Amino acid sequence: MREVRLRFAKVGRLKYISHLDINRAMSRALKRAQIPLWYTEGFNPHPYMSFSLPLSLGVESLCESVDLRIIGEITNSEIKKRMNAVLPEDLKIIDVYDDFRDNSEIVYSDYVYKFQFADNNEALEKIKSVFASDEILALKKGKQGKKRVFKEMDIKQFIDKYSVSIRDDIIVLNIRLFAGTEKNLNPSLLFDTIIRLIDMDFEWKSISRISLLDKNYKEFK
Repeated sequence: MREVRLRFAKVGRLKYISHLDINRAMSRALKRAQIPLWYTEGFNPHPYMSFSLPLSLGVESLCESVDLRIIGEITNSEIKKRMNAVLPEDLKIIDVYDDFRDNSEIVYSDYVYKFQFADNNEALEKIKSVFASDEILALKKGKQGKKRVFKEMDIKQFIDKYSVSIRDDIIVLNIRLFAGTEKNLNPSLLFDTIIRLIDMDFEWKSISRISLLDKNYKEFK
């Protein structure tokens, strides 16, 4: 038995399916591709699968990964070939490899946000003002007894660096967020907070995770 990591992209329409659905899709694809997996023992055996960092609904990614335990003789290139033959168009295996790091080493995640407004120039100045402020207060859902409430939370502490500009009539925000087990910011919460604070309706948007990094800003693989 050996462990391998499958690095995959989740884009297009599949950004709207949940982490649980991705888990199911991978499990079914592995079965259809006849990948010789190691199964857990017990009353309800299932294949061992460990995902790196769950992705928020509505966010695309080029750097997702899932770890598997393989039995039998099959090469990594053959695993990639078989999986891509059965996976849907917007879910593709980029690489398969043996030598990989523990998921606990993930500390940062790089994202690209793209916005479009009726007045991009006005929106850009307002977005710059949000990031220039001493604090960025988000409204995060919480509970007070049995009652659901919104609590204010300063999310500026979760931002490592950013740049924002207009390119081809689109506002592009490149941002590095904390994404580890100890400190983590949901990219969708950041988007919702920006829109609420600038008080403008957007006409189009996209959010993509492009890389995962360790504490030394080296690519996590």
